[in-house]
Amino acid sequence: MSHQSTLIATDIDKYLAQHERKEMLRFLTCGSVDDGKSTLIGRMLIESKMVYEDQLAALEKDSVSHGTVEGELDPALLTDGLDDERQQGITIDVAYRYFSTAKRKFIIADTPGHEQYTRNMATGASTCDLAIILVDACNGVSIQTKRHSFITSLLGIKHVIVAVNKMDLVDYSELVFEQIKTDYVDFATKMAADDVHFIPISALRGDNVIERSARMPWYQGNTLMHMLENVYIASDRNLRDFRFPVQLVSRPHRDFRGFCGTLASGTIRCGDEIMVLPSRKTSRVASIVSYDGKLDEAFAPQAVTLTTEDEIDVSRGDMIVRPGNVPRVDNHLEAMVVWMADEPLVPGKPYLFKQTTKMVPGTVSALRYQIDVNTLHRRSAPRLGLNEIGRCAVTLNEAIAFDSYKFNRATGAMVIVDRITNGTVGAAMILEPMRGEARDHWDDAPAVQAAAAATSQVTEVERRDRYAQRATTILITGLTGSGKRLVAQALERRLFDAGHACTVLDGQQMRLGISRDLGFSADERSENMRRAAEVARLMNEAGILTIASFVAPSAEVRQRAREVIGDDRFVEIYLDVPVEICRQRDTSGMYEKADSGEIKSFAGVSAPYDVPSSPDLTLKPHETSVEECVDTIAAFLRARKIIL
Repeated sequence: MSHQSTLIATDIDKYLAQHERKEMLRFLTCGSVDDGKSTLIGRMLIESKMVYEDQLAALEKDSVSHGTVEGELDPALLTDGLDDERQQGITIDVAYRYFSTAKRKFIIADTPGHEQYTRNMATGASTCDLAIILVDACNGVSIQTKRHSFITSLLGIKHVIVAVNKMDLVDYSELVFEQIKTDYVDFATKMAADDVHFIPISALRGDNVIERSARMPWYQGNTLMHMLENVYIASDRNLRDFRFPVQLVSRPHRDFRGFCGTLASGTIRCGDEIMVLPSRKTSRVASIVSYDGKLDEAFAPQAVTLTTEDEIDVSRGDMIVRPGNVPRVDNHLEAMVVWMADEPLVPGKPYLFKQTTKMVPGTVSALRYQIDVNTLHRRSAPRLGLNEIGRCAVTLNEAIAFDSYKFNRATGAMVIVDRITNGTVGAAMILEPMRGEARDHWDDAPAVQAAAAATSQVTEVERRDRYAQRATTILITGLTGSGKRLVAQALERRLFDAGHACTVLDGQQMRLGISRDLGFSADERSENMRRAAEVARLMNEAGILTIASFVAPSAEVRQRAREVIGDDRFVEIYLDVPVEICRQRDTSGMYEKADSGEIKSFAGVSAPYDVPSSPDLTLKPHETSVEECVDTIAAFLRARKIIL
């Protein structure tokens, strides 16, 4: 597998041409502290003959003074080049190394394992095709293993190799390996990983790194290097959607005007029809010019200059596309943000957003939720701190052309820049817009710009004193058939008999009137919940307790409803009833219709239900009576001083 070839001595030009045609694989190593990332990379460099004799001699000398393996050759020192790294035995910054074999060329990003260097890890992963996630066989799947696994998934890395390292310290136990594999699979089911492989290795001893280990005969899979050389990545490149962000308008003389840039994705040929965004002017490609001369065709990621048959206005930051394949052009978008600055992200603060070659000012208009990367649970948060990740609504001062990061990493990524220091403070991955019959109206501004909220002559305090309550929306959520309506109506009866002003807002009742145009797709459920949230907010402003009974399967939509109503006026109650019991209780035939396909995207059957990660109350009405459930809710409302 060495990069060495007989052609080096016999025909160097042929060797260089062959080497130039090799496919490039970018990969990173990540995992918890001291899982052996740097050791593994050092081992691969040594075994692939990419270390010169004088470097190897220096490594042997450094292993005595800095090594962590009792005087033996310490491969980790090849990548841990900083003095602080060698003294502490850890990786701090991202280290890049290059090597090649007979089949491929490789660029390795050795990323740090400490939580405080998560931003460095995200930077290293942003351009990689594959991730090697190391797990210490002695410690198993750790919190940082989960954190890095989630970030690789977030950054769209499709190929993952879970390398269970230090098998020599557990006597090469198959049982230990299988247990770690099971633990990781249980966690990884919550992430979108297309291609995951597990390999037991010892980076220090070289077991299953380059050659198959005789000490683990129970492992029948491929070695790590075999997987790196043969993993199929050609289909990962987007050659379907032509995207050409213009970096420079070149005018060397009066007879030539071309548009320079790098193809972000897709292919282009001379004579193809193109469109310029945002102007939507069209023309055809007259020529494709590169460093090597004129081309008939170009493909990503080539850097070329395009000329057009017509004189059209094109500037830096514009994007050239095909008329029949146009990205989304908007100034409102949703994105997952990895925050990389000590000063926290604050919604409403102005930032600069760089996407492809375009830099525009804008703000994070709302922080939808923060993700606990250790559990993948979503939680409310007023801001994002260093190394934290959250979903944000972004509003830009002008529209940009973009795709979702899932389908196009080049046009779906943004860098957030501080306007004062000009430093990079965050990385954003644009999410796919909601699609379907019902449009997402959560972020829409009022159609009537002059509309203003009416001011009541009755104050909130007066309403509270009159009704002896603090107006709140009580969302009761759960699967169809979990008993939401029964609990809501019983609670309404209890509160009304006690003299409180209250009402039930039911999902089915909404569909008979305000939402009669909506079905059960994810988008339509979202719109139904948006309308209900607006109604509940108005009722709360009138001082009325609103008991909202909705399936509301999406955690994101429930969070948006909370934002509309107000966090201090919102209570979430989850009815935890197994779907089998819900089916038995269903008298409307909804589950049968979902099973037959008559109802599409039905939560619990053909669509997911996001179980609330931290509801205010969790009830099991299949194990207790409705009256007992109402007793629990009433006691909670009194404890929260919602009813006085």
